[in-house]
Amino acid sequence: MRRVVIKVGSHVLTQDGKIAHKRLNNLVEFIASLHKDGRDIILVSSGAVAAGNTQIDIDRKSVAGKQALAAIGQPYLLKIYQTQFAHYGILSAQVLLSADDFDSRRRTKYAQSAIDKLLEHRVVPIVNENDVVATEELVFGDNDRLSAHVAYYFDADILVILSDIDALYDKDPHKCSDAVIRKEVSYLNPEELEAESTPNGDFATGGIVTKLQAADFLMQRGRQMFLASGFDLSDAYSFLLENDHKGGTLFRPKEL
Repeated sequence: MRRVVIKVGSHVLTQDGKIAHKRLNNLVEFIASLHKDGRDIILVSSGAVAAGNTQIDIDRKSVAGKQALAAIGQPYLLKIYQTQFAHYGILSAQVLLSADDFDSRRRTKYAQSAIDKLLEHRVVPIVNENDVVATEELVFGDNDRLSAHVAYYFDADILVILSDIDALYDKDPHKCSDAVIRKEVSYLNPEELEAESTPNGDFATGGIVTKLQAADFLMQRGRQMFLASGFDLSDAYSFLLENDHKGGTLFRPKEL
């Protein structure tokens, strides 16, 4: 797993209307460990709108309000990341993408070249959807599906989603005390992929369904995805640095 895409959700990065600095610092420390291990790391980070809302109170229900908050929050969030990465001697860079960047071969190629050049120089690209200019027709709407496209088109070996959802279970763990983690999955049925999205948190746009859609997108293209907790990174550490699958769910196509 030479090249790894890590996606972190807004529910992990924020708490009570503020940036969850301890969790963000833990995330950066984890990425620094992978970086030191020689991995190429691309970070897909949610949280721009939530970060903007910590600075100013704008109605986020309207498209214009969300775009304004993203415009305020994106550089603020990036500044926090850059400061934390600097503690480990790592330079980071902002990369804003939208759905149409993957619909044009020319634009995709430009993005691939830029990402490859950043990684060649050991820079960590921090990717987010370009909410400020994205239109309804050309929007991913959540960073789970964006991160799957990033992993595939930028030639990553695996996508790691760190979330408030720590794994895929055989039934709803919030309702069923006997729910069991599905540690490895190679197929998702249409009912799982078409269920109603149920995001947690005021600023979340995904939920388990968009994560399953991301996993399905990658498995159909011969790639892997790992879903684990973003609050407690022990399962991610074990899986990626110790090659020990203790917790979380690995989505892997049968041929791998």
